[in-house]
Amino acid sequence: MPKALKRFLQPALMILLGLVGLYFITIIYATGESLLAGVMLVTLAAFIWIYSSPRTYAYRYLFPGIGAALIFVVFPMLYTVRIGFTNYSSKNLLTYKRATNYLLEETYRAEGPTYTSTLHAEGGKWRLRLEDAEGGSATLVTEPFVVGPPKAWTLKAEPLAAPLAGEEMPLRNLIEHQDFMKGLTVLLPSGGQVRMTGLREFASARALYTLNKDGSLTNNQDQSRLNPDFKTGFYVTASGDPVDPGFQVDIGWKHYVEIFTDAALREPFLRIFVWTLVFSALTVVFCTALGMVLAVLLNWENLRFRSVYRLLLFLPYAIPGFISILVFKGLFNNNTGEINLVLGALFGLKPTWFSDPFLAKTMILIVNTWLGFPYMMVVCMGLIKAIPNDLYEASAVAGAGPLTNFFSITMPLILKPLTPLLISSFAFNFNNFVLISLLTGGLPDFLNTSVPAGTTDILVSYTYRMAFQDSGQKFGLGAAISTVVFLMVAAISIIQIRSTKIAEDTKR
Repeated sequence: MPKALKRFLQPALMILLGLVGLYFITIIYATGESLLAGVMLVTLAAFIWIYSSPRTYAYRYLFPGIGAALIFVVFPMLYTVRIGFTNYSSKNLLTYKRATNYLLEETYRAEGPTYTSTLHAEGGKWRLRLEDAEGGSATLVTEPFVVGPPKAWTLKAEPLAAPLAGEEMPLRNLIEHQDFMKGLTVLLPSGGQVRMTGLREFASARALYTLNKDGSLTNNQDQSRLNPDFKTGFYVTASGDPVDPGFQVDIGWKHYVEIFTDAALREPFLRIFVWTLVFSALTVVFCTALGMVLAVLLNWENLRFRSVYRLLLFLPYAIPGFISILVFKGLFNNNTGEINLVLGALFGLKPTWFSDPFLAKTMILIVNTWLGFPYMMVVCMGLIKAIPNDLYEASAVAGAGPLTNFFSITMPLILKPLTPLLISSFAFNFNNFVLISLLTGGLPDFLNTSVPAGTTDILVSYTYRMAFQDSGQKFGLGAAISTVVFLMVAAISIIQIRSTKIAEDTKR
């Protein structure tokens, strides 16, 4: 390829990619996703700069990962934080503009004739036939049109000169295109207009609200007014009653203040936080202890069928976690579970695993240990292989036994390189939503709280219930709690890293 052409192609390609990227960013911004559009604009600008400047040549290999992190990691974090400062909920889903347009699109039935409607095919298009329900006027038919995606469309109608020969649209197809039909406005020969008021009915309809210059809405039926309330996120009547749909507004630090000051939220939040810490810490301890002991046993050279044992013990990790959790849910069933059947036959016991808070927490730790120990076992086996045999030979000469070897040689040498994994495991279990959701669902619930919260809930499952289930789908409050949980996990991880001096060891 000639050098001149090569020098021309690179800038031309960058300009083309930049224009295409700006086009999509503009579309995303037009839909109201300004934060996502901003992140994508920064990513696009960095892409063009890095791949067009000779001084940033070394960063071209790093940018794909950095760009993916910006879009798939940084953006969700920023979006979650942003939602935490709004009243976003099931009652306040729309933006102010979309909520206003929704109200302006509402209609009411005005005085005028009512027409029975049918759709008839004509050469790949359709005609709307309107017949006066009372027989007081001539039958009308519209110009041909194409049925497609919902949109506002105005059609002219004229008296029917000859019967329509096209096949009538079946009812099930008419139901499928109902949204499109609602957007049709038919202009009558008399100068009036009708809109769809029923599945097979068109009648005179007028807009229910009219937008005023000050942003209020006037009800055309009774001349009352609706005023937007940017504190509650609703249009309100003169008496203060909110009118659906609501819209999103910024409420500042209200959710964060509510988390720590509202007694209804604070009490279960603190108890759930303590249980989350205990659950995460005990899971790490149990999984590590069991995995380490099994790794030491499976590294014993005189043990026969070691490979078979390794395969069998690794199976719990190889099986998808949700399957194992559901299997254990059946095994721990209070009435028909095999565990209670065995305990009942041997000791006459039938523990209420899902009803008693302590037993439910014990069950969760047992299942989570079963799911987590194989990975720790495999890691510890690899670390043990890296320990020089000279140390164990010297220990044998000194007359030390297996326990001395484990506590004086094996555990100290594998614990330090294992520490970063223990910290990440703690952070993972801090947010182990799947286990809680599938096994107990957070139950049994606390009986002395006004906010739905379970004794086996951890912070992430409690947040899910607050945001999506029992409390009216308060997405903003859920996002605020998620942000607080993220800061807690980050702070705990930093403290753990500094306390174990991992950063200093890495520098050395």
